[in-house]
Amino acid sequence: MKKSIDKAGLKAKLHDGMSIMIGGFLANGTPERIVDVLVESGVKDLTMIVNDTSYPDRGCGRLIANKQVKHLIVSHIGTNPMTAEQMNNGELEVEFSPQGTLAERIRVGGCGLGGVLTTTGLGTIIADGKKVININGQDYLLELPLRADMAFIKGTVGDETGNLVYKGTTQNFQPLMAMAADCVVAEIDEIVPVGQISPEAVHTSGIFVDYIFE
Repeated sequence: MKKSIDKAGLKAKLHDGMSIMIGGFLANGTPERIVDVLVESGVKDLTMIVNDTSYPDRGCGRLIANKQVKHLIVSHIGTNPMTAEQMNNGELEVEFSPQGTLAERIRVGGCGLGGVLTTTGLGTIIADGKKVININGQDYLLELPLRADMAFIKGTVGDETGNLVYKGTTQNFQPLMAMAADCVVAEIDEIVPVGQISPEAVHTSGIFVDYIFE
C-alpha cells in the first residue's frame, strides 16, 4: 500500500496539545480504528474540531470520556452527557459553532480564504467577541477559518493512492476536513486497485490524503 501507515507510525505522529479534526456525524462515518489508536496513545490536551461529540462509548466521544480533549469546537454536544459535565466543571473549553457555519469555516480553511460572512448567530451569544461587517446595509458576522494539524477521515471505498468514495451520509464533513489539515489519515473499509474507481465517482481526491491506516 503506497501510503500505508500502521499503528506505531500513527502514534509517532501524535503529540500532546495538537489540533485534530475527526469526520463523522454521531459516529456515522467516524474512523473508529483510528480513534482506537488515539485513545490507546493517551495523547492529551487536544483541540478537537468535530460536528458533535457522539456518545461516550462511540466515535470521537471516547476521547471526551477519556478526558483527552482540552478545547472543543463543535456544533452540538447533546448526545454525550460527559461533554456537558466536563464543560460545566471547567475541565473542557467548548466553542459552539452553528453546523452550517462550522462546515463553512472548515471549507474556507481548506481553500485558503480569510473567513466567511454569515448572518447566522447575529444577536446571539455566538456573536460575542466577533467582528461584524456591514455590506450594502446588511450586517454579517465574520467567522474565521478552521484548520488542524491532523484530520482523521473514513472512506467506504478507496484505492491505494487515497482516492475515496463515501457511502450515503458517511460523507458528512469528511471531504471538507480532508482539505483543512496539514496531515490527513484515512481509514478505508474496502481498498480496491488504482483505476477501479471512476474519476467522476471520487469524493475526495488522493492528493489530499497523506496516509492510509492499515
